[in-house]
Amino acid sequence: MIELLRQWFGNPLVGKVLLIIAGLVLLAAAERVSRRWTARHIQDAEARSRIRKLISFIGYIIGILFVVTTLSDQLGNLTVALGVAGAGIAFALQEVIASFAGWVAITLGNFYQVGDRVQLGGIIGDVIDISVVRTTLMECGDWVKSDLYNGRIVRVANSFVFKEPVYNYTRDFPFLWDEITLPVKYGSDLTLARNLLQRVAIEITRDDVPLARETWKRAVEKYVIDEERVEPQITMLANDNWVEFTLRYVVDYKRRRITKDLLFEKIMEQLDSTEGAVAIASTTIHIVQTPALEVRIAS
Repeated sequence: MIELLRQWFGNPLVGKVLLIIAGLVLLAAAERVSRRWTARHIQDAEARSRIRKLISFIGYIIGILFVVTTLSDQLGNLTVALGVAGAGIAFALQEVIASFAGWVAITLGNFYQVGDRVQLGGIIGDVIDISVVRTTLMECGDWVKSDLYNGRIVRVANSFVFKEPVYNYTRDFPFLWDEITLPVKYGSDLTLARNLLQRVAIEITRDDVPLARETWKRAVEKYVIDEERVEPQITMLANDNWVEFTLRYVVDYKRRRITKDLLFEKIMEQLDSTEGAVAIASTTIHIVQTPALEVRIAS
């Protein structure tokens, strides 16, 4: 028995296996200590999440390199077999490899980060996690109108960044331009209607406009884009049925529906105060009775 144990422990391969086990245990302990240090000293949740994922990724790379380096002598005779197997694995896992490349592009190219609202593969939502293979979204819209959560959590492969456009509602300019239209009857006081809409828009968007102006200036400095007006704008269009006023305004991307509700509420209050000087138009359909049809049959 003692001789058997001596031969077993004297085998170089067994010694390397034990060395690998010890090294991986130490690596796991170091990773756990690093995670605890991150949780205690980094307050920002987004930065903490990124650092944890980076620590895990570095741990995997170091572990693989340690195993391959330790067993390099034994792997020498398997080079051809591993090459053929590697080619097969790469073909079978091409989507996974593309997703990993997408993760690298997302991380280095700053496509988006946790907390951004994006559209990926036709799905709109807030990014709640970015893993090596998939991006997790809290979905907005679909059967729910406007930009509200519908409760579904969607995981999208990172390879989508190479296949389709990535729409980011947050990066560089976290505001949107939105519009509402108001049909006004012919014969109304159009000047009063325009002033009413302008006054309401300025009141409701007074907090967003200064921030949007400063953010847009930084975007103009970063990208080749023209200056754009962020103050509310009123335009008028006359058609066959009514005069249509369009209010264009800037709004925080998360407050789009709330802001539109406040605008309509205030506009309706102001219209009531005009006592009919400004009236909303609507489509009227007149149904005419069908005339009596007389049928005469010659005898």
